[in-house]
Amino acid sequence: MLLKRDLLEQIKAGDVDLIFRRWNRPTVREGGTLKTKVGLLAIKSVTDMSPDDVTDAEARRAGFQDVADFRRWLDTMKQGDLFQRIEVGYLGEA
Repeated sequence: MLLKRDLLEQIKAGDVDLIFRRWNRPTVREGGTLKTKVGLLAIKSVTDMSPDDVTDAEARRAGFQDVADFRRWLDTMKQGDLFQRIEVGYLGEA
């Protein structure tokens, strides 16, 4: 899973703890870790869901202003059959 540097910094700072992804095949799983440019992330939970079910509170936890901001971002993402809500946390330097 590729994450932009600014999003990684927000996760490291504790400002973001949710990531949404649309893909054909998941590349992370609950209980796993992800090595990134800023350190190691914990994959706390992975939940299948519909993008229509994202709330304003969840959108803000993912770094968006609101659901409308989230939907604008989603429109720029590639298509995929699977949409997931991924809870993450920063573990430290890798």
